[in-house]
Amino acid sequence: MKDPRRLEALVPDGIRPPFAAYSHGTFVPAGAEFVFTSGQLGITPSDTVPESAEAQADLCFAAIDAILADAGFDRADTVRINAFVTDRAHMPGYMAARDRWCAGMGRLPASTLVIVSGFTRAEFKVEVEVTAARLPTR
Repeated sequence: MKDPRRLEALVPDGIRPPFAAYSHGTFVPAGAEFVFTSGQLGITPSDTVPESAEAQADLCFAAIDAILADAGFDRADTVRINAFVTDRAHMPGYMAARDRWCAGMGRLPASTLVIVSGFTRAEFKVEVEVTAARLPTR
């Protein structure tokens, strides 16, 4: 039975361990507060889009940090990451950015990476969305 007082990473015995820095799932107890972000693209406030997928992913995660902070959350509250890249060649750059963003987390979130045919503008290579949850403090 999972602890109803905390978020828990789910990495069960009997299935292959995760390929990288993530968990297979995250247990979220009843009563948690949630934040769901829209997909964030690698673009600056002045509409600059870096060339590399890694730099774009860094911008995606910086935007996610800002969204989480606006709700009083932080990256450690992340329970799931969904990411999309336009080519397998962009996976290492995205994964390096994700691993930096997740570094130091006591509990790694669940994570999915999907290769897609493209986004609304051809220069976009990466899009990232997260779900975050935390138990209210009373």
